[in-house]
Amino acid sequence: MNFPFDNSYARLPEEFFSPAKPAGVAAPRLLLFNEALADQLGIERDGATDDELAQVFSGQRLVEGSQPLAQAYAGHQFGQFVPQLGDGRAILLGEVVNRQGRRFDLQLKGAGRTLFSRGGDGLAPIGPVLREFLVSEAMYALGVPTTRALAAVATGATVERERPLPGAILTRVAASHLRIGTVQLFAARGNRQALNTLVEYTLQRHYPDHPIDPTPAMTLLQAVCEQQARLVARWMALGFIHGVMNTDNMTLSGETIDYGPCAFMDQYDPQTRFSSIDHGGRYAYGNQPIIAQWNLARLAEALLPTETKPNASLEQAKAIIEQFMPRYEQLWLEAFNAKLGLAEVIEGDRQRLEHLHTLMQAGTADFTQTFRGLARWLQTEELAALPAGLQQQPELPAWLADWQQRLTRQGRTSTAVAQAMNRVNPYVIPRNHKVEAVLTAAEQGNLTPFKQMLAAVRRPYEEGPEQAEFSTPAPLTERVYQTFCGT
Repeated sequence: MNFPFDNSYARLPEEFFSPAKPAGVAAPRLLLFNEALADQLGIERDGATDDELAQVFSGQRLVEGSQPLAQAYAGHQFGQFVPQLGDGRAILLGEVVNRQGRRFDLQLKGAGRTLFSRGGDGLAPIGPVLREFLVSEAMYALGVPTTRALAAVATGATVERERPLPGAILTRVAASHLRIGTVQLFAARGNRQALNTLVEYTLQRHYPDHPIDPTPAMTLLQAVCEQQARLVARWMALGFIHGVMNTDNMTLSGETIDYGPCAFMDQYDPQTRFSSIDHGGRYAYGNQPIIAQWNLARLAEALLPTETKPNASLEQAKAIIEQFMPRYEQLWLEAFNAKLGLAEVIEGDRQRLEHLHTLMQAGTADFTQTFRGLARWLQTEELAALPAGLQQQPELPAWLADWQQRLTRQGRTSTAVAQAMNRVNPYVIPRNHKVEAVLTAAEQGNLTPFKQMLAAVRRPYEEGPEQAEFSTPAPLTERVYQTFCGT
């Protein structure tokens, strides 16, 4: 096997990471391998067998050019600052540069203890590994910037959590694993030289064409704010709830990372949360934009020590952070307008959308099915196309008439509008009850339901018999109210 490794992070100063070695695995067995992604990365397999792939993607055989390490970072966890976190159960194998010149991290999750494990075992149960594989691939298919899953390997070992579980290792692919918490680590240590190195490295790696205005640190802050505004707007338009938006889980590249207690919302309610550790609802669906801005303010604070004119930079940083919410709201409204078949934003669109959300919440309407149902209603004008609770709202006919009048101003046929809506409103999402069902089956040794669901979420906009099973909300007896990290 040949990996086009070029490990730029390993060439940074030693305080950025700790060398690491994947733990020994007695019986690695390949569960899943993402052939299409391997091709995109330029990984040459030369007819490698499943056993050989299992050896590589469990860390038992290091491919030439790999330099395993655990990255150092800090972070705010549920609002409380932890001055050192780091990769406690993840090991960066190295970076590959594909044929188009794009650089990607390859990281093993669940590969054993590192210097940063803080008493943890460094291992991962099969459930969280497969959850991240499934949801990250679904997010990619939905057009959301995200880390991706290259391989999942069963270790043959038992991982002790609330109950003994089969162990596994995920190979995660990312544009990088640089986080807000990476910046915070060096700011907390007062290591200005490392901060300057990190800012320069991040700009070169992720924003090489971004105009420098007026200083590197503020350039980075502006770029990250834009990427995060775009990312969170996409989350909200899909009803996605990250579940653990700590600063160490927000990337400087703007990719979604760490699919622990994540979930997709069924019934629309801004206060929806699933994470078993989010007791106060800090990371509920409706709070995600506010938390993103709060996290970015922590990034701004961490970057300020690099500035030679702190007072001027403080004012500029404030201005950048204050611009985040208006920019996010613009992107949010554009995304939801597209879900309603509206090609541009004009006055009154926000009020119309907020009114729809009010009706959805009052009728406990399924988020995803509401927008697919509106596309069907356009072509049939039958209320039966919509979720039952929404149909019963007295104000719905007036809302539909107002929306239809707004659509006529665009000069497109109902069929064309419905087709456009179905290109942005998924038919299939990783519904929580189905996710839990296929993970339970996988824990018991049956991977077939998981593979069926993976195939369905990789084609989220198609309606067909293979997708239909995974398209409907959970009945009351199957609803999932909590999701877990697996640490």
